[in-house]
Amino acid sequence: MNTRNLLLVFLLLISAKQEVLSQFGFSHEIGVITGPVTFYSDFGQRNNFETNAGNVGFGVGLIHYINFSYRADCNCYTRDTYFNDHFKIRNEIDYHKTNLEHLGRWVDPDDQSLFARQLRAMKGSTTVFDIGSQLEYFPLSIRDFAAGGYKLAPFVSLGVHYVNFNPEVNSSLGPLNTPASTPVKYINAFQQEAASTFSIVGSIGVRYKLTPLSDLMLDSRWQYYFSDWVDGLNPGIDQNEVRPVPENKSNDWIYWINVGYIYYLD
Repeated sequence: MNTRNLLLVFLLLISAKQEVLSQFGFSHEIGVITGPVTFYSDFGQRNNFETNAGNVGFGVGLIHYINFSYRADCNCYTRDTYFNDHFKIRNEIDYHKTNLEHLGRWVDPDDQSLFARQLRAMKGSTTVFDIGSQLEYFPLSIRDFAAGGYKLAPFVSLGVHYVNFNPEVNSSLGPLNTPASTPVKYINAFQQEAASTFSIVGSIGVRYKLTPLSDLMLDSRWQYYFSDWVDGLNPGIDQNEVRPVPENKSNDWIYWINVGYIYYLD
């Protein structure tokens, strides 16, 4: 699914939800988010600062909130229940791209072994689009925050996103899957075609009340993919049929710190 199709699906879903929920008097918020994405993948050394700091991309997103605490049809608050005053539904569509390479001890410049040279020559990238929803929980009162009772409103969220990814992997030593260019563990363990999967998304963040109708947001997100091919690599004995790869312990995942601007629709 390409960018245009994902965006169209997102807009159609938001329009449908807004039309249905507006009949019940709920209000809406829209916004944008952006920030650096750290990609934890099969490139580089596990639990290594150089790898984590080096394989960083950039992401942007469009977000939409369903606000249960306020009625758009009468410019008044909804019935005062715990759910209405502490939960919002967050819908969004995101895009991020990360260039990837092997970093850490196994590619030390002083190491001139074939394995080290093969790793240094291997590069990759992945482009990811995802769309989905999260349930966002605010421990403090949403009504009090909207009325200016306090400036900061922390939140946590959990949700599911549909993910479309398009990886690329190559080597400056030549075509992959040859003994000259590819370490044994990566033989038959790369993917160049676009594919899709699902993911679990969890966030911890805070909103800052900028004006009565706008907020700034800082969001810290973990997103775990239900696939180990998002980065284009998935080393294992099932692929190379020669060597087990016990260090490949989990699927790909990201950590995304983003800042956002949110506007309340009347």
